[in-house]
Amino acid sequence: MNTDKLNFVVPAKAKMTSMILMAVGLVSIICMFMFDKQPDDHHYHATRAWANVFAGAFFFMAIALAAAFFLGLQYAAEAGWATTIKRVIEAVTWYLPVGLSFMLLVFICGQLHMHTIYPWMAEGIATEGSENYDAVIAAKIGYFGIFWWIRTILYMVAWVLFTWKLRKNSMDADALGHEEAKGFHWKNIKLSAWFMVVFAVTSSTSAWDWIMSIDTHWFSTMMGWYIFSGMWVSAMITVTILVVWLKKLGYLEFVTESTVHDIGKWMFAISFLWTYLYFSQFMLIWYADIPEEVVYFQTRWESYKALMWTVLFVNFAFPMIMLMSRDSKRNYFFLMFVGVIIFIGHYLDIIMVVMPGTVGHHWTGLSWMELGNFMFFLGLFIYVVLTNLSKRPLMVKNHPFLEESAHHSY
Repeated sequence: MNTDKLNFVVPAKAKMTSMILMAVGLVSIICMFMFDKQPDDHHYHATRAWANVFAGAFFFMAIALAAAFFLGLQYAAEAGWATTIKRVIEAVTWYLPVGLSFMLLVFICGQLHMHTIYPWMAEGIATEGSENYDAVIAAKIGYFGIFWWIRTILYMVAWVLFTWKLRKNSMDADALGHEEAKGFHWKNIKLSAWFMVVFAVTSSTSAWDWIMSIDTHWFSTMMGWYIFSGMWVSAMITVTILVVWLKKLGYLEFVTESTVHDIGKWMFAISFLWTYLYFSQFMLIWYADIPEEVVYFQTRWESYKALMWTVLFVNFAFPMIMLMSRDSKRNYFFLMFVGVIIFIGHYLDIIMVVMPGTVGHHWTGLSWMELGNFMFFLGLFIYVVLTNLSKRPLMVKNHPFLEESAHHSY
């Protein structure tokens, strides 16, 4: 094994690319806020600029959160196959504090700014006699307000603490002997079991609080699972692309072809989970035809029909056709190509979830606003992940399942 390739050095081109993406994206965001204006419409709650920044902040934060979930899942299940790619997963998780910081910034600015993305934050929304009064939101206001902020802070603190502790135990184990390191591994198993419980609750409730409450009149018991499936497959795509890219650069030679195949299977399988939830939520609401439920899809069908069909095709038909065979999941070009396309498809899915409840019928289709905002957050994400990936050796030490993973083959 080439020991020089155990320590990742961020290529100058990759670093420069991330910087260029951030710079161009930041200029685009500044231009968005300068030129994007709010139409005179009582039902229009946010400028397109605010909606875009929220979508970008949430999407990349969710990738890091789902990577933390997948890391904890490997510990809780005592799975050995992914041990050799654990440092890659950990590097993705470490974007979480950055992503949550942007989320918090958007929430605070939304509270202070009159063009908030959340209707329930509007002044006088629950006060009878106010021109903004909304009886439906007034009946739900007890769930929001200060209670919403408390939940938000608890989510963020809990996720960061669990992620930080999992990574710290893993790093501490590297510095010890093989026998002493086993204690940290079992600590992570116990910690991950608790994290699975916390995540099972908070992944859904945070989706209700941060995503579903954009359409405050509307509700769906499937929304939490739908958002979870989207961020999970996006995280698996991210890990897949990183692993394949690193192997092409000559790193991760200890990662077997079967391990790459298994990551591809996760990407393929969760795409079907997302599709199942996408279709089920639509089908049940369409079949029941209850006014307070169908309003969610009415707006999307009237003004976002092309985006809806694009999202469905890209995120379902594309992976089904391209990744069905065993060989395609072992072909690096296929994995990279399909992964990039589906990654963009799931970003468009978040756009489709966010825009109708904020911008509504005033949205005129994809433009430089969505592209520039995506470039900024993508550049920031790449920079943070690659920087963290370079801070530790790519191979874990003293892990009890390391040999099993290094010889994983079928």
